[in-house]
Order: sequence, then C-alpha cells, then structure tokens
Amino acid sequence: MTGGAVFAAIILGLLIWGGWYAPNPALGAILICISVLAALFPDVDTDSKGQSLYYGLLVLVDLVLMARGQYKWAAVLGLAGMMPAIGHHRGWTHTWWAMLLVPLPIILLPLFLLKIPADHMFPFYLAAVAGYFSHLLLDREF
Repeated sequence: MTGGAVFAAIILGLLIWGGWYAPNPALGAILICISVLAALFPDVDTDSKGQSLYYGLLVLVDLVLMARGQYKWAAVLGLAGMMPAIGHHRGWTHTWWAMLLVPLPIILLPLFLLKIPADHMFPFYLAAVAGYFSHLLLDREF
C-alpha cells in the first residue's frame, strides 16, 4: 500500500511540476487512492488485505449492477472477478500484460454503461497502472 501511494504521489508531483497535468486536490487524492487499490490487486490470489477489499468492492458493484437491471454486466463482472482464482500466486496477476489489462474496466465500463468518453477516464486508468506497476516493481518482477 505504501509503495503504491508513494509511487503515485511521485508521478503526480512530477506531472504537476512539469505542467503536464494539474488536478484539483480532491481529484489528486482520488488518483492516489486508485493507485493504492491497484497496487493491492496482484495479491488478490492470496489471503490478503487486497483480497478482502477487492472482493468486497466486487460484491458491491455487482449488487448495484443487478439493482439497475444490468444483469449482463453483472455476469461479466462476476466472471472477471473469478479470474484471480485461476493460476497460482505470482502467476498471471504478476505480469506486465495484466498490469495493462486489469485496469481497462476503469475506461470501458463508464464508456459502455454511462457513455462517458474514454479520455475522461484515462487519468484514473493511468493511476491504476502506476499502482499496479509499483507492486510488480517492488516484487522485482521486471
């Protein structure tokens, strides 16, 4: 968690300092939180804080989708939620391609469900990739 937060804060600080991106403080905090959550994801295949948080959020989002009558998306999310159970620890969840693919719902779900343009969600996607990357880096996967 600390690695994800520190890594995200450094990247965000560099982006602000360079004048490339300047979110308001609340959005900056949200981006750092997303990075921390994504940093936990590679270990959802073990008994961990990340696993508890991940499955708790998954149940909540699935319930919201079902309450809205979006059963197809609830089923897709449920299937995706089972994927970490396929494989072993430090298996596919510890790969560079998972680092890029696992956060894609951050862009795709708002795009298809709410018609929010992908470019609006891109900072959130990058925050998740940065957090995921920090976990792989600290685990010496590169």
